[in-house]
Amino acid sequence: MKFSNTYLFYPDNRVLERAIAGSIGMLDEASAEATMPDTGVTVADNFLYTRGNYEQRRFNTNILERLGEAIESSLTGESRAQAPLDWARARNNLGNILAAQAQQQRDAALYEKAIQCFNQALEAFSQEESPLDWAATQYNLGTAMQALGRQESDSKLLKASIDAYTNALLEWSRKETPEEWATAMHQLGATFHAYGKLLKGSRTFEKSVVAYNNALTALDADNYAVELTAAHNNRGVVLQHLGESEENPERVEEAIASYEKALTVSMEQQLPFHLAVICRVNKATAQNVLAEMKKDVALAEEVADEFELIIECFPHALQPLCLKHCDEQLNRAKSLALANSA
Repeated sequence: MKFSNTYLFYPDNRVLERAIAGSIGMLDEASAEATMPDTGVTVADNFLYTRGNYEQRRFNTNILERLGEAIESSLTGESRAQAPLDWARARNNLGNILAAQAQQQRDAALYEKAIQCFNQALEAFSQEESPLDWAATQYNLGTAMQALGRQESDSKLLKASIDAYTNALLEWSRKETPEEWATAMHQLGATFHAYGKLLKGSRTFEKSVVAYNNALTALDADNYAVELTAAHNNRGVVLQHLGESEENPERVEEAIASYEKALTVSMEQQLPFHLAVICRVNKATAQNVLAEMKKDVALAEEVADEFELIIECFPHALQPLCLKHCDEQLNRAKSLALANSA
């Protein structure tokens, strides 16, 4: 089935940031200084939160290759024998850095190397003796497999990603490790959604909604504004696709409400403005779907007005493909209103 075009948000990747920060000391002074991003760049990147799990904003992305080489050169057989847990943690760092490079380059081979790193780390970490390290590595493995599964539309990888996140949640709990638990639930929701798009039926989408609902119980706007906005927005995407799959307008109405919550959080917490605009694009797209389902002329006219406003007032917050999407949705709403008003 062909689903409506929508935009997912990916929160800050704290695991990747820690991997980079923890490895900078392996570089020479000049290289370490070069890890800082260029603050002189003035062109806004309005889709920074939509590109994937391995986008990071604290460091210069050009440093990833040097960091990877430095970590890899330290991972000798001797270091593994002398300090196996430290060796495994370094493997984790290397895996995350390789996965970030893979996302930049859309390189399946680099993703495979990252996955291999996490599997090697799991040889040193056991659930019984190192439960939190084991859970973190399962999470990292799940995220790399999810990213590659999305890129390749590979249902087996996405299913394996779900299994890895489920393993992590055997040790992470809302009570003891709420941030990690919520992050894993969010990623589980995202993976169920991607997996469900490759399958028939709606059961996997429903599991995605449950996972996002779980994540939302542990997130608050003051401490996790981006994560909360992302969870509401991404839950809306799943509900919208679920409504389209079932031809169920009530699901689409739930999606619209979820987008509205995401929009409210992003505005109240003064997040980057483009996030609010993308929430509006998603919401209006869902309203277009609902108008078609109900043959609702008034709603179609409202949607047309909304897309006209977005295009006219916020072109600086849209990239070309999104602007094209808005134009298409505007024409679709106008056509619907015209066809059903005759």
